[in-house]
Amino acid sequence: MLNNNHAIFISIYDKYIDKIFRFVYLKVDTKETAQDICSDVFTRTWKGIQQGRTIDNPQAYLYKTARNLVVDFYREKNKTQNVPAQSLDQIIDPDPDLDLERRAILCSEIDTVKKAINNIKPNYQDVVIWHYLDDLTLPEIAEITGKSEGACRVILHRGLKSLRKQLS
Repeated sequence: MLNNNHAIFISIYDKYIDKIFRFVYLKVDTKETAQDICSDVFTRTWKGIQQGRTIDNPQAYLYKTARNLVVDFYREKNKTQNVPAQSLDQIIDPDPDLDLERRAILCSEIDTVKKAINNIKPNYQDVVIWHYLDDLTLPEIAEITGKSEGACRVILHRGLKSLRKQLS
């Protein structure tokens, strides 16, 4: 029989695992590293729940934890943060019902976008990914980053401007 803590954790895990993994995978160099970091995110969440911590906004808590662990990973490895070359097309699969020509065009467009994302500032990457890939609202992003909604709007605007510049 599951106790309440187990049920809470399972609910959080099931709802957010894919989004947290995608976010981390876009920020690190390998799938294995993303899996390790994602595992650590949920381990910390589980430990927090076991210790009686109330997580009022699981989404914000998970993204903050993931973001901090990615930063720690690069600090430890003394690497620069970027989107790995193969990641977006593995995460955003083209619709299998598309004809071959349309799939090829879409894959080419994805490749162009991932190269552009790789060349914008990491905080711009975060906000653009959260808003456009994970469909987070500006208030949700503000809670994750600890910034005001207005500041997040500016970061998103600047990130898009920087992305457009990369794409032109």
